[in-house]
Amino acid sequence: MKNLITCLFLICVSYLSAQDTGSIAGKLIDKEYNDEPLAFANILIKGTTKGTTSDFDGLYEISNLTPGSYILQVSYLGYETVEIPAVEVIAGKVTTINVPLSASAGVSLDEVTVTTVARKDSETALLLDQKKAIEIKESIGAQQLAKIGVTDVATATTKISGVSSSEASGDVFVRGLGDRYLSTTLNGLPVPSDDVEKKNIDLGLFPTRVIQNVSVSKTYSVLSSADQASGNINITSRELQGSEELSVSIRSGVNTNVAKSGVFDNFKVSPNQRNVDFGFFDQNASTRDLITIQGWNPKVQSTPIDYTYSISAGKRIKEKLSAFITASQSESYEYGQGLFRQFRSNFVDDTITDATVYSKKVTTSGLLDLSYFINDKNKIKSSTFFVNKLTDQVYEGGRNGEGTIFEETDPAEGLSQFVRDQNIKQTRLLVSQLLGTHKLSEKNSLEWASGYNLVNANEPNRIRNEVNFDSEGNLVQLGRTGGFQQRKSKQLITDNEFNGYLKDVIEVLIDEENEKTFKIELGVNYRNKKRDFESLFVGVEETRTNTINPTDIDNLGSIFQASNFVSGDLELNELQTDLYNGKLTSKAAFADFNVGLKKWNFNAGLRFQKDDLNVTYDVGNIPGRIGEANKNYNNLYPSLNVKYSLSENQALRLAVSNTITLPEFKEVSPFEYVSQTGQVTRGNPDLDASKDINYDLKWEYFPSNGQLISLAGFYKEIKDPINKVQDRGSAGVFSYFNSGNKGEVYGFELETKVDLVKANDEGDTPKGINLDLNLNATRMWHSQDLKEVRDADGNFMRTFRYKGLTQTGLQGASDWIVNTSLNFSTPSDNPFSASLTANYASDKIYALGAPEVQSQSETFYNDAIIEKGFVVFDATLTKELDEHWTLRFLGRNLLNPDIKRTQLVKPSTTNVETEEIVRSYTSGTTLSLGLNYSF
Repeated sequence: MKNLITCLFLICVSYLSAQDTGSIAGKLIDKEYNDEPLAFANILIKGTTKGTTSDFDGLYEISNLTPGSYILQVSYLGYETVEIPAVEVIAGKVTTINVPLSASAGVSLDEVTVTTVARKDSETALLLDQKKAIEIKESIGAQQLAKIGVTDVATATTKISGVSSSEASGDVFVRGLGDRYLSTTLNGLPVPSDDVEKKNIDLGLFPTRVIQNVSVSKTYSVLSSADQASGNINITSRELQGSEELSVSIRSGVNTNVAKSGVFDNFKVSPNQRNVDFGFFDQNASTRDLITIQGWNPKVQSTPIDYTYSISAGKRIKEKLSAFITASQSESYEYGQGLFRQFRSNFVDDTITDATVYSKKVTTSGLLDLSYFINDKNKIKSSTFFVNKLTDQVYEGGRNGEGTIFEETDPAEGLSQFVRDQNIKQTRLLVSQLLGTHKLSEKNSLEWASGYNLVNANEPNRIRNEVNFDSEGNLVQLGRTGGFQQRKSKQLITDNEFNGYLKDVIEVLIDEENEKTFKIELGVNYRNKKRDFESLFVGVEETRTNTINPTDIDNLGSIFQASNFVSGDLELNELQTDLYNGKLTSKAAFADFNVGLKKWNFNAGLRFQKDDLNVTYDVGNIPGRIGEANKNYNNLYPSLNVKYSLSENQALRLAVSNTITLPEFKEVSPFEYVSQTGQVTRGNPDLDASKDINYDLKWEYFPSNGQLISLAGFYKEIKDPINKVQDRGSAGVFSYFNSGNKGEVYGFELETKVDLVKANDEGDTPKGINLDLNLNATRMWHSQDLKEVRDADGNFMRTFRYKGLTQTGLQGASDWIVNTSLNFSTPSDNPFSASLTANYASDKIYALGAPEVQSQSETFYNDAIIEKGFVVFDATLTKELDEHWTLRFLGRNLLNPDIKRTQLVKPSTTNVETEEIVRSYTSGTTLSLGLNYSF
């Protein structure tokens, strides 16, 4: 890695010859014909030969302009020529100029709309990029996100066709394929996960304030890692807009579930909050010492009201250096109560009818962007992103006296079970990137990037109590089926990653007159990721049942005193620390060829990628504790993208590629993670990678500026798909398996962006309103076989088939996904805008079913757990009070639907199959009001 960094540094020093340019883009309208788009007009940079003509939609773009001031000249036969002076072009940004033309009177410069935004913020520029792109890619920029009131990247992705999210797991699904089939990058470089259970980072950690846009590439390009099947989500970080910027904002609100009587004035947080200052947790005591020196009872949070405050500032210095910094902190509260049940072999094991979760989250984030223009041919950019997310959760179940846990007590005893789990999780993420672009010659440019990622994802002090009690409150008894039902534990994860790429872009042929182009991109990628993981449990049990009893379930901590350990009434049980260490090394070289022949464009690439995955573990839940898993994959990954332009505003695109899906560290290590409800997830050292074949066909039509209609079909074949499956012979234990030989998903995507009503911009004062509709819908069909495993001699070893099923759907895939937004605005000096958005994803498999008894899989099995579909409905109202002040109202999850997971159950005693709820709750509606001031 040191050699790679040295190489990149030497390249930076020795090739100080790259340029960073800007663009002018916009739309021409014909005032003689009701403001229709004006095609085939001439747009010229006065005094130069640089220019273009408008297309059928009146759209134009002049790109690759050196930063500076220009005079733009717009002409059309028989119409008055318009000159726009002092048009500022800024490196890396697009200046949008919309011009009305008239045959009779000249055009006042007041009628010309000029805005300059970062290229990847602009809706117009993003649509132009999508129109010109060869691959199938969709983006949503800061302008659109601000309009619909989206506050984080996770929500932003769900506004793109074919993308949904799971309320249960938090995963983002692209075309029905979830976390393990997706890759996430920031500025083209990989970013680590903040969660031991996940491959990808929680996109909710990225507030939209720190981004320019989010793009979802649904087809594979050899320029990026082959470890993907559904696509790549790339986040482009913010840069300075214009010459300077300074703004502050504050927002406050409340969740309706939290505001309920009995919750707002009794909102519970863990005792860990005593070690929290300004959203950061810090304490150095050992887990063993915390048994007696820290309390066990939850605390009450005063005034659980949501808030967010942020500041952004930037300055351009002598056109050479631009600096932009933004920082924010948000605090939010959620409360949910519902049902939890767990079935085993079609009989209920555990029931909690009042499963209650109190959640407090504090997120502190910051972004520093520095861009240095060495000269007109060189640019170096540094981007540093930091986030600290602190989540405090208190889970309680059984307070109503209806809780039952399998085999904990005999019904004749008249005791029910109460469970409390208090956990604080702190995730600290640092992403530091250095990127450079260089123009070696008119036809040769060099791009490079290097990055360092650091993640600390810790659960420093998790507190759990399981007790039995009677409804009269006469007896509270410590759980008696294990030595760790009263415990404190910690889990520490540290990820370190170095990554980088080097790419040479060679423009072999640019023949605009004959519409012929030929471009070659050659490069290498490197990634080295290491994880250190440790987990420790310290339990407490009494020497004999009922030796010592808490006074009530709200004062369990009263017995965990040092004196009770000295007297021998209580004793400690400490498990040996569980450890695993993971290392992923990925090295790749690629070649990409792009040929343009009039209406055709062919992009063919080949990537060689070597992936070495190694996990060593020392965990208590396997015989001998110690083991190792090594996975090595050396493959060629081809891709082909073809674009055919049917006309100026229509195109067909075809894409074919091969990719791979690597297992994650946690999926391979057999460590067991226990959830709040007692469900266990453990890895599988025998897990293998999946191989993927991807086909895509898409038609796009751009009727006018800002409008789009598209229809896409896709098919994916997955060999040896990886699934989360309920393990055999284990109640509530889930693991990962290649449970089938082949999985398939195919479907159609329809996307529309249409203007329903357009304001009349003619004259000095615009009249009317703007009303536009964005709608995308996806219909998918998906299946995978359930295999039987036999040894080399054909002897039966295990089966994933159950209930007579030989195939099932893909985990996480919905049959239907629909996203829509209706946007209203008034084009005045102080505009008002409103946006209504809705998202729907139909039922999806949360966890595959599996046989409980291998030899009797048709009778003794656990059916698949299904996450039921629901609608999320949001509203945003924004009013610009003057040039400085903006007021915004946000309403989130206005319908507050019941979120449910269900399971089909067929007890052998009745042989009647019913659909039973295994988890249910509501998230509440969040209402907030925000104020922003821009200097």
